[in-house]
Amino acid sequence: MATMYLSQDKERNRSPHHTQLYLEIPSSCLPIVYSSHYNITFMGLEKLHPFDAGKWGKVINFLKEDKIITDDIIVDALEATEDDLLVVHTKRYLSRLKWSLIVATITEIPPLMFLPNFLVQRRVLRPLRTQTGGTIMAGKLAIDRGWAINVGGGFHHCSRDKGGAFCAYADITLAIKFLFERVDRISRVTIIDLDAHQGNGHGRDFLDDKRVYIMDVYNRYIYPGDEYAKRAIKRKVELDWGTQDDEYLQKVELHLEGALNEVCPDILVYNAGTDVLDGDPLGGLAISAQGVIRRDEMVFRSAQRRGIPILMLTSGGYQKKTARIIADSIINLQSQGLIGGIEDGEGPEECVAGVPLTRSCDGSSPSVFTGHRTCPQHHLSRANII
Repeated sequence: MATMYLSQDKERNRSPHHTQLYLEIPSSCLPIVYSSHYNITFMGLEKLHPFDAGKWGKVINFLKEDKIITDDIIVDALEATEDDLLVVHTKRYLSRLKWSLIVATITEIPPLMFLPNFLVQRRVLRPLRTQTGGTIMAGKLAIDRGWAINVGGGFHHCSRDKGGAFCAYADITLAIKFLFERVDRISRVTIIDLDAHQGNGHGRDFLDDKRVYIMDVYNRYIYPGDEYAKRAIKRKVELDWGTQDDEYLQKVELHLEGALNEVCPDILVYNAGTDVLDGDPLGGLAISAQGVIRRDEMVFRSAQRRGIPILMLTSGGYQKKTARIIADSIINLQSQGLIGGIEDGEGPEECVAGVPLTRSCDGSSPSVFTGHRTCPQHHLSRANII
């Protein structure tokens, strides 16, 4: 126990390293983060895993086709550097990723073990590092704008010293640690993990950290079944095979409201996996496309009602139709006034980190965040933006 307290003291006293991931983003940009480098294409080897390694680009293309976004108003994600990753990961773990066998085991693509590691780094790990950088950037954007979506990330099976199930970097833990280190008044975070699988990575990382509240809704019978990590879950909702919309949405709503009434966080991290969809080969649940869209709306509406900034990650989903459903959900969030629309992100500035802010994003849209949070259960309201 003494070691744990010493570690937390060292974390509080350490000066944050210089990072490109927290440089200013033009306010003309929508807080939707993406890079073409997210997508993994490598001689067809990516097809050996059921994950659609190009789904993130497909989501963006659907949103552009439906005139929800344009290239010049989304935020271009930057790759997380080794210094960024060391905020959470151990040097030993990052060194292990220099062995192709280790990466093949984590990504569950066995042929990778026979390839030179420089190729594995470039074609597999670089996309995952870029998505990780996107999650960290989106965490800061959510605080600044009230909401942010990383069209990627959600690697909830990776902890500080162990990866698995296609998750090589602990992007959720990293985003939260960055916020604790660098953003004033961020002292409480709630993770709402609605991927079909238990989020054991961030569970292990925050097991003894009382600043982080975890609600996890998952199929009790599938991977990872990590009993040790379950000790970190404050609201554990274990589902049976084939759970359908009515039961699922009822349980999500009940426990979501309970979680946010129990603790009023400074930011909500929403892991919005679509592997809950009916027919998903790994999720084992039976939620309809409309059920997923209603679920995402429910989470955003709860956050907006309380004035809590929200960061959404797309996480797992193993069917070709997944990208279309993610796009449809984002379109619905915009139509419901829960996130800003294209009219809030017009302007000539390129949406990359380091470009100074040029004008305010505030307007008449009900989705604009005012910097004032309301926590009914505590009968108080607090400014949240530094």
